[in-house]
Amino acid sequence: MFKNTISNLTRLKEVGEVLLKYGFEDVVTTTPLRRLVGAGRRVSWQRAERTVFDTTRWERARLVIEELGPTFIKLAQALSNRADLLPEALIDEFEKLQSNVPPFDVAVARQIIADELGRPLEEVFSAFDDVPIGSASIGQVHRARLRTGEDVVVKIQRPGVQDKVRGDLALLHELVRLTGGFLRNQGLANPQDVVDAFERSMSKELDYTAEARAMEQFRKLYADYTNFYIPRPYRELSTAKVLVIEYVAGCKITDRAQLEAWGLSPAKVAETGMDIYLTQIFEFGVFHADPHPGNVLVQPDGRLVLIDFGMVGKLTKQQKYAFAGVFIGMARQDARGMAASFRRLALTAEIPDMRAFESDLSLLIEDFALLDVKEMSMGDLADRLQTVIYDYKLQVPGAIFLILRALVILEGIGKVLHPSFNTFEFVQPYGARIVREQYSPENILTEAEYTGTQLLALLQTLPADVRQIVRKISKGELRVKVELSGYTTLLRKADQLVSRTILGLLCVAGLVFSGFTLVGHYAPTMRYYRGVPEITWWSLGITAFFLLVLLLLGTRRERKA
Repeated sequence: MFKNTISNLTRLKEVGEVLLKYGFEDVVTTTPLRRLVGAGRRVSWQRAERTVFDTTRWERARLVIEELGPTFIKLAQALSNRADLLPEALIDEFEKLQSNVPPFDVAVARQIIADELGRPLEEVFSAFDDVPIGSASIGQVHRARLRTGEDVVVKIQRPGVQDKVRGDLALLHELVRLTGGFLRNQGLANPQDVVDAFERSMSKELDYTAEARAMEQFRKLYADYTNFYIPRPYRELSTAKVLVIEYVAGCKITDRAQLEAWGLSPAKVAETGMDIYLTQIFEFGVFHADPHPGNVLVQPDGRLVLIDFGMVGKLTKQQKYAFAGVFIGMARQDARGMAASFRRLALTAEIPDMRAFESDLSLLIEDFALLDVKEMSMGDLADRLQTVIYDYKLQVPGAIFLILRALVILEGIGKVLHPSFNTFEFVQPYGARIVREQYSPENILTEAEYTGTQLLALLQTLPADVRQIVRKISKGELRVKVELSGYTTLLRKADQLVSRTILGLLCVAGLVFSGFTLVGHYAPTMRYYRGVPEITWWSLGITAFFLLVLLLLGTRRERKA
């Protein structure tokens, strides 16, 4: 425990130094981090290089994250999908972050596999490629062949990465505690919730069994599809630190030349990919959240393959309906309906001026309604929607931003393969399908049953709740708690003023008492120093102590000001 505390303090000092290096003195000087910076450093705040000021504040924020290491990079990458929390300029910088990490020693990888599986590597694999085919901050991937003949890929977690990540997460919690007020003043309303959500995400990423379960879920959902395939995870050979997956050959979906060499239509491949992805969102409510070209393969027969299920998004039925309602309202040029869908979608939506909100949505609709379908861009629409969400501080599910990001990526892929590709042409039929599903007799009956169950539960508990309230009123035990906000600062200043007044009076009383002791008559046993009675020296010492405390309080107040 003590060792971890010392380690965190050391790391916090490093964070403070990096912030100063890139010109973020305000983060350090206005938070308790200032106490971790030496006195000499506080005087001038000098940096060896001032070239950082040739860049924007957001660019310097990215440089800080890059220097702090992989865990912070992953946090920033996660936040790049949260346009409700960060301004667009900062998101653009965070999207540039790359977490490329050199591979670790293959001998270590082999030992981890043997330790995790509880048997020598040779008993499981007839061949194991020592050169990894991919490497990241959490783990790396090797080709191999099982003893039974199947070709597989093996994902191995980096040694010590769990301790490293847990240490960095503890540091993030401490940083939020120290800088929470500053972050809230900058517009990040719930920094602790952000770190908590990131911690849950990292916990899943550090457990490879979660990825294996996600792959099995997708395999069940798409068991009857002939144009889409998910590799099989070998659960019996996988653990939290080792994941063995079926190897599937194919080319990247953007490899147009290879698709044409196989006699496949690139345009048809793009359309199939978009249909499969929209099915994930609007039919199943579970979707692969990172469909970049390296994770989407195409086989010679045209079948699409998704790999790397480390990031999976989920939508509830109500979130699915609300999200579709945003697009439907836009298609119908109905700003009020679009605003209502946003409010249903948001986890908390305290919009002070609904007229202004509807007006901004109306402007967005007008801008896109005037465009031809071929001129529309999912990227432009996603940016506008995210700006509205950020401006009005709507806390929407994180899955929504993953969907918008994925649609933008898929549109980019589509335009490589299909010059006239347009995302809206694919989304519109799914929106209409969602409306039919939402108002279908089956769904209305389900909602009615749920509402009836909730009402029945309320009626069952209401008599007991009312009886308890009446009993408390009759006994005089009902208490109403009233909390006044905005008086904290005033009360604190009043408390400081009273404390200083008391100390000042004690100093005055001490000086007066010291004066009286000089003229007093004492017994012969009283000792004198330099002709002054001992009691006088004690009185002056105590008075000096009170005076020192008073001066320190005054100095502290000036520093805070």
